[in-house]
Amino acid sequence: MSHPQAKVHRMFEFVEAIGTLAFSEMPNEEFLALGMRNYWDGYFAGRAAPLGLAPAEVVHAVFYNFADGEVARHIPWVWGKTTPAEAIAVRERGSAAALRQLIGDLADSPGLVRVADLATRAAVSAPIEGRVLYAGLRALDVPEEPVARIWHAATLLREHRGDGHNAALVAHGIGGTEAHVLFALALGMRAEEFGRVQHLPKAQLAAVVDGLRGRGLVDAAGGFTAAGRETRERIEALTDELAAPAYDVLSADELDELITGLEPIAAAASTVDD
Repeated sequence: MSHPQAKVHRMFEFVEAIGTLAFSEMPNEEFLALGMRNYWDGYFAGRAAPLGLAPAEVVHAVFYNFADGEVARHIPWVWGKTTPAEAIAVRERGSAAALRQLIGDLADSPGLVRVADLATRAAVSAPIEGRVLYAGLRALDVPEEPVARIWHAATLLREHRGDGHNAALVAHGIGGTEAHVLFALALGMRAEEFGRVQHLPKAQLAAVVDGLRGRGLVDAAGGFTAAGRETRERIEALTDELAAPAYDVLSADELDELITGLEPIAAAASTVDD
């Protein structure tokens, strides 16, 4: 059944908090122990692993929002230190350990299995067509342990939405770096202040902003125009719409139950950066 977009977006907020534990300290330490040179080696090894030994060009296309050359600094170098199968195991183990630590007694609560079951039902139910990274994750075994299963389900749902978000960006003619600029503006920041693009050469970032200005999406001061804000809002609405089929397998009561069950878990997970 279909569900209100507000609830679909609420689920996005939860799975984002839980799924991004894959990029937190515990998994990072495990990747460094394998011989990774830095955080980004572990990021690319873990996140790209479901794609197998795909070349940098493919990973760049699937991830969508990295600047030219950034993926190639890590792929295929990381596959000289580990394998995709090992990277998947390291990522799952470290992420589940991080989540378990953050949620404390919730990890052993009687209701956790039910939350894991509902989340997993949704996570493995969505169509895979056009969802490359989600399809790669769907091919993996689902963990049996409830905490690991919740993290795995959140990652599936997060990447399913992410694949749809990329499609929405393409449909609106917004490139990966441009998407970061629009996100920064939505946060009330200038593009050069935003962490995901502030490292780019000033001339390169200025050219991206100038391109958006030329399309009427950014004003002379570097902020949103009305058309720019409307475009970003339209992309976000379409992204939620494309994410919705993952939850069709759940009844209204089951989705409400899942939202209630995930809320304290996601709240605990979101403190990782505090």
